[in-house]
Amino acid sequence: MNDRQYWADRPEVASSPGTVPLLLPDVDLVLATDRGVFSADRLDRGTRYLLVDGPPPPDGAVDLLDLGCGYGAIACTLAARNPSARVWAVDVNERARDLCRTNATAAGLDNVEVVAPDGVPDSVRLDGLWSNPPIRIGKAALHDLLAGWLDRLRPGASAHLVVQRHLGADSLARWLDERGWATTRRGSRKGFRLLDVAARPGDPS
Repeated sequence: MNDRQYWADRPEVASSPGTVPLLLPDVDLVLATDRGVFSADRLDRGTRYLLVDGPPPPDGAVDLLDLGCGYGAIACTLAARNPSARVWAVDVNERARDLCRTNATAAGLDNVEVVAPDGVPDSVRLDGLWSNPPIRIGKAALHDLLAGWLDRLRPGASAHLVVQRHLGADSLARWLDERGWATTRRGSRKGFRLLDVAARPGDPS
């Protein structure tokens, strides 16, 4: 399937519902999936790596973001790990948002807010961001996407990204670092990099 379907507002490919297990040491869910969304037939290896080896969400009543939520594996995990958090699940893909909403509801996670990219109020500042970002949208579009959301991190907060090495993980890390988002490699496994990206000093609180 054309990867562009993943970031279309309304995928043209016909619906074909399915399910994917989300089995982590502390989370056990079965997630509804469908054609036209990212990794519809299995949990993406990069996403699983981020959820297993990435950091836990901060405690308390914080605002967290799953950028490019798809059917909600990251958002549901963050919401389950910190029930006091408000987890913003953002995706351009309407079908993905519907699935994420369905999965959060089925799991009893009432702290997930599923919205289009313009649905997060301007006043919201983020205490953490997790993403398996859409690298294939192109470098310029990816840079614009990440910059817009990273600038909404609170001082002291961080983003956590998983990126395939052969799709430019190291060059992305350099670009982020050069523009003031201090970026470190948390880990590397089977062609994936886990990147920790700190809020820029002076970004709005």
